[in-house]
Amino acid sequence: EISEMVVSSDRKKILLNQKGAWMLSASEDKMDASKDNLAIAIKIRIDPTEEYEQIFKEGWRFMRDFLYVDNAHGAPWDTIYEWYSPWIKHVRHRTDLNYVVDILSGEISIGHSFVYGGDLPKVDEVPIGLLGADLTIENGFYRIDKIYNGENWNPDLYAPLAQPGINVSEGDYIVAINGKELRSGTNPYQLLEHTADREIKIRVSKTPSTEGGKEMLIKPVQSEQGLRTYDWMESNRRKVDELSGGKLAYVYVPNTAGGGFTSFNRYYFSQQDKKGVIIDERNNGGGSAADYMIDVMSRELFGYFNSRTESNRPWTTPMAGIWGPKVMLINENAGSGGDLLPYMFHAKKIGPLVGTRTWGGLVGTWDTPNFVDGGRMVAPRGGFFDVDGNWAVEGEGISPDIEVVQEPKLVLEGKDPQLERGVQEALRLLQTQEFQLKSEPAAPKKWKRPEGYEND
Repeated sequence: EISEMVVSSDRKKILLNQKGAWMLSASEDKMDASKDNLAIAIKIRIDPTEEYEQIFKEGWRFMRDFLYVDNAHGAPWDTIYEWYSPWIKHVRHRTDLNYVVDILSGEISIGHSFVYGGDLPKVDEVPIGLLGADLTIENGFYRIDKIYNGENWNPDLYAPLAQPGINVSEGDYIVAINGKELRSGTNPYQLLEHTADREIKIRVSKTPSTEGGKEMLIKPVQSEQGLRTYDWMESNRRKVDELSGGKLAYVYVPNTAGGGFTSFNRYYFSQQDKKGVIIDERNNGGGSAADYMIDVMSRELFGYFNSRTESNRPWTTPMAGIWGPKVMLINENAGSGGDLLPYMFHAKKIGPLVGTRTWGGLVGTWDTPNFVDGGRMVAPRGGFFDVDGNWAVEGEGISPDIEVVQEPKLVLEGKDPQLERGVQEALRLLQTQEFQLKSEPAAPKKWKRPEGYEND
């Protein structure tokens, strides 16, 4: 469990960092951690006002020296320094400094110029345990309306009330937590303080009563985001399947980083029996350029290999793919890689875009240094321009071919106008673009009669 190692210049000593503790070894023998630990106590005196001035100046220089173009988007950068530098003497807290640096950054008029962090006071957090369930007040108690099961096949999710052996059902009442009675007048999360990732006992009853019921050992989680996201994804997949009569696949792409590629591969290749697909990249958080996804979705069919199996179903070449129509859902919360994905989808003419215009934040954000106290201001490093030599997408976004707004009234009624319109469009395209496997042709006859051969 060594995280760092430094060898002295004379090669006689080694400085090691093990679990955050430094140790010095001067022999070839096995180290004795209790004997070799170094007691390091270094304190640095900092004048916050001077440090704030240094950080402000560094932020101004980052935009000058690291921005992807050298004209500060036309902003009078030297003059802007004079505008905002006097504000620093009024800064009294690190968050004030981030506010000023953020305004400075805003003069560039560019996305991805994030300002955050720094030497902020540490705040004690109370890890509230969450049950992975929706609760409603009924008959003076808390009733379980919905249990999020995490699609139990998913190894990255833990659903407290859906584990094997936990006999809890939707409609049950939670009447006590850790021996404390829970009624409608008590906030249940008050009883769940400091319970995240720790085993607790809850009492569950089929009726709104503290009498009887069953006591069970569960482990609440600190966040329900993953549980609720996957429930939303799977609900969409089932809805697409229902609306299309089983003809269409549904693939959600949450970002264009590792998680997004995993989701794409998992959902796309497992539904190759479908006639078409809805690619949902709404709220896509970006990451990298998802040209791999575009390559997969734009594959062309070259032929087949027959298969003398019981199903007699031929194999396509390429073997993996969905060959029917494809529709992509986009919205205003998709940006960065979430802008580039629909841009490429549209440029390759893979299918129509349905929804609302994307965020419009297509610039790269690598290698801007940290501030001296660990805070950051990002100076975007790479701008995108198209094949015609024009700057594109940044500050503009990608417009849909079919605009559909998520009307709050319809969403609150449990509907998804964009998803439903996407299915309608895919079914319309299926009328002329439905892919059908070719039947195996008649067996070839390659044998030729030899000279002098007589057929009896």
